[in-house]
Amino acid sequence: MATTSFTKKMLGVESPEPALTPPPPNAPATNFAKKPKLAAKPRKRDIPEGLWTKCPKCATMVFDKELDENLKVCPRCQHHFPIGARERIHSLVETCTFEEMDADMTSVDVLSFTGVASYTSKLQSYQKSTGLKDAVITGIGKLGEHRAALGVMDFSFLGGSMGSVVGEKLARMIERATEKGLPVIIISTSGGARMYEGMFSLMQMAKTCGALAYHAKSKLPYISVLTHPTTAGVMASYASVGDLIIAEPGAMIGFAGPRVIKDTTQAELPPGFQTAEFLLDHGLIDAIISRKEMKSRLIEYLSYLTANQNWP
Repeated sequence: MATTSFTKKMLGVESPEPALTPPPPNAPATNFAKKPKLAAKPRKRDIPEGLWTKCPKCATMVFDKELDENLKVCPRCQHHFPIGARERIHSLVETCTFEEMDADMTSVDVLSFTGVASYTSKLQSYQKSTGLKDAVITGIGKLGEHRAALGVMDFSFLGGSMGSVVGEKLARMIERATEKGLPVIIISTSGGARMYEGMFSLMQMAKTCGALAYHAKSKLPYISVLTHPTTAGVMASYASVGDLIIAEPGAMIGFAGPRVIKDTTQAELPPGFQTAEFLLDHGLIDAIISRKEMKSRLIEYLSYLTANQNWP
């Protein structure tokens, strides 16, 4: 029988299938083109949100729990972070002694303000995000053995701006303190008057100062505490008329911003202009007190200011 030779057909071309012959054992290795190695990228360390906070002054990463326990003060450089009104009240008054006043008072859009967003929608948004009705909390509490009327502003609510509710709540608190023969402490942080309320906002400057004037006639003390920032209409009214004016370290305090003043006066401003330290050097405030020492120092001041007075 004849032997038949088979071939592999590929694309219509007949050719014998090539054989693969292994190289001899001692043959040199074939140089194949190697792919360039890619440089290893440094692995980015993801820091979970809500655990650490970077200090804007010294760039130290601070554990949030440690920061809260230190009253939002950097343990390394003593930078004072913003603090909410309720946190501040909790750090000052004795436990379960604070009686809040006018807790449900809210602002009304009297002028029907329109812009990118309506005033009403802004109020609802900030009330939801902050849990506050407006930019100030007022009430009566005890600092040590002293009962005092306390008003604390919160910058997180529309920049701590002073509208009709802020002015009305502060005026009512001051009037209640006058009736009860109590000292007044107001802790300010604000960007100024609330533009959404126009002239109604500016009227609060006179109203609060008028209430404080009657309080002073009764020979009752008023301590004004300035925190970062305290500016514009608030600084130009009740924040600057205290019997004792104290501030936190590094707080920006003034009427207009440095850029506006520089553009208006066409003059170079001195270093540290409008800081608490600058104002202390020039006699515009009486003391600078760290937040961690604020309660003990306020108690000392109240003891001194009320030493020879017996309130009913």
